[in-house]
Amino acid sequence: MGEDINGLHHVGHIVRDMGQAMETYHRLGFTVEAPLYPVLPRVAGGAPEPFGVANAHVRFPRNFIELVAVIDGTGRMPGEARAVPLRVPDARLPGLLAAIEATSANIASFLRRFQGLHIMIIDTPDIDGVAAGLTAAGVDHGGVHAVQRPVETRTSTRMEPVRYLEISEPGLPAGRVPEGRVGFAENDPAQRPGAPPHTGHPNGATGLVECVLCVDEEALPDLTRRYAAYFGQARNGRTHTFDRANVTVVTSSALGALLPGERPAALPAFAACTVSVRDIAVTRRILDDNGVRVARTGRDEIFVPADAALGTAIIFRQEK
Repeated sequence: MGEDINGLHHVGHIVRDMGQAMETYHRLGFTVEAPLYPVLPRVAGGAPEPFGVANAHVRFPRNFIELVAVIDGTGRMPGEARAVPLRVPDARLPGLLAAIEATSANIASFLRRFQGLHIMIIDTPDIDGVAAGLTAAGVDHGGVHAVQRPVETRTSTRMEPVRYLEISEPGLPAGRVPEGRVGFAENDPAQRPGAPPHTGHPNGATGLVECVLCVDEEALPDLTRRYAAYFGQARNGRTHTFDRANVTVVTSSALGALLPGERPAALPAFAACTVSVRDIAVTRRILDDNGVRVARTGRDEIFVPADAALGTAIIFRQEK
């Protein structure tokens, strides 16, 4: 593994309130697409209704951050949220409902653990090759699935094809690993490299370049073994860095040195994600103007602490 992966496809930030999440990301200087939520009847012939989870994207040229909220009947979807009707034959409706319910239950369980990052998906140009490599390495996964993902454009909502797989670990529900949901995705090659469309961000963000995973010291050997099977061998040092996947693993005792003042919400857990920016000084000025609390990492970076960003630290790194 390693030669057939291209960094992060997306990370999933699971939130309690989509409106609050959008407001927070706007204050961080990001452009957030309008949230989308599925609508379908719960019984054949019934009236369509919101169901499952809603999501909104912070999109970059090659990847994105996904904001995810469970639709729980509280009416907390922001006014600009758009319904995406799902149409399936009556015979397939029970299976689709079961799949959506399972996804919703998974997301809800993550949220009960803590609000923050729980999903990390790695980009690959060859999902079938990745699946074969994982199987050869003895890594359990659910196989390759093909779905149509709704994507908001300036004029409409279109369905974008994507193929993906999720990794599973023994003793956990399908598609789960101890730190959350980890997998791979391959977009339709016809959609690359310029699509799907993306807009600029006031903070100058240009891409999602890192996901930081925090783990207990005693669990580090097992986790690095797992991630080596997933992504190839790490570059070791004070942190363990899986370069081609853009994943950094840090122990709980070392997290404070990497991100001063940060403490993990749970272990293991995705503690932070990093975005590249065109001009770190401009980014800092926008954050200051918006009243966002900012800290330094000790490197040529700044970050917004997790308690100011709905459970996950957001690191801003000067683009090279």
